[in-house]
Amino acid sequence: MKITATRTRLFKEGENLEAFIVRHYPRLCEGNILVVTSKIAALAEGRTAFAKNKKEKEKIIRAESEWAMPAAHAWLTIKDGTVMVAAGIDESNADGKLILLPKDSFSAAARLRATLRKCYRLNNLGVLITDSRTPPLRAGVMGMALGYAGFRGVKDCRGSADLFGKKLRVTKVDIADSLAAAAVLLMGEGAERRPLAVIKDAPVEFTKRTKRRELVVDVRDDVYMPLFKKINSKRYRAKRR
Repeated sequence: MKITATRTRLFKEGENLEAFIVRHYPRLCEGNILVVTSKIAALAEGRTAFAKNKKEKEKIIRAESEWAMPAAHAWLTIKDGTVMVAAGIDESNADGKLILLPKDSFSAAARLRATLRKCYRLNNLGVLITDSRTPPLRAGVMGMALGYAGFRGVKDCRGSADLFGKKLRVTKVDIADSLAAAAVLLMGEGAERRPLAVIKDAPVEFTKRTKRRELVVDVRDDVYMPLFKKINSKRYRAKRR
């Protein structure tokens, strides 16, 4: 698998995203996956806002969230079935504005794929829209898939055998987030100006229809939920010392 991130000029709010992509990639090949940051996908949709103060920003966060809770350092929220900080609203590289997430990242990826397939005359083309997340109990951010189209985001290994012939009962591989993490590592988080990348020879299964809920786990079934319900924060901090 090979990933190439492309340095571009600054993308402007309201600009045509398809034309921007074609300008930087005159040609894509069969089996490529095009990676697009959520920031320029959101700017193409005009998904920005202004907040005069903290209270106005909190109101926007609540409006963009399915669930929201204030925490010590930021608002913890659930949006589109994913836990994220402040509903994904970003102030970095925003020139004084708040940049929201795309209205519907899966639909945005599907529209982009349909247009680009015709433009490049391709059968198998994937589109992946990414953002950055902070995993629980880990320092730093990593790439994550917000929406995608043209390939399966999960590989189901249940029923296959491990090295010793034992059948796997619960194992699934999160393909979409794995690709996003690898691509975002090259695309950067600051002033790199690399909002586009192409993944070649990715180990994916291309498909015409994407199951947008295949990565989502109901909060009641999440494997970590019992842990966070029972954690005593003071005892945990003392134990770590």
